[in-house]
Amino acid sequence: MPRVREIEDDGGDATLAEVFAKEREIHGGLLNPTKVMAHCPPILRAAKLLSASIGKSGQLPGSLLPLVYLRVASINGCPF
Repeated sequence: MPRVREIEDDGGDATLAEVFAKEREIHGGLLNPTKVMAHCPPILRAAKLLSASIGKSGQLPGSLLPLVYLRVASINGCPF
């Protein structure tokens, strides 16, 4: 059981509605970190923008990013 309540409903917040809709479209649901960061929509939005910026930076080939994500999850003991 998580210590922080996960938020799955946007509650009428425009930022949450936008982020939730995009994530549901891409992943078919909400990722756990999104549901936790939803307690502070500006931080959630900034985190999503940072993640997108890293992916679009061109510093790594696009095909390598999923492997990096998988490796980081594995190192941290997170199922991915």
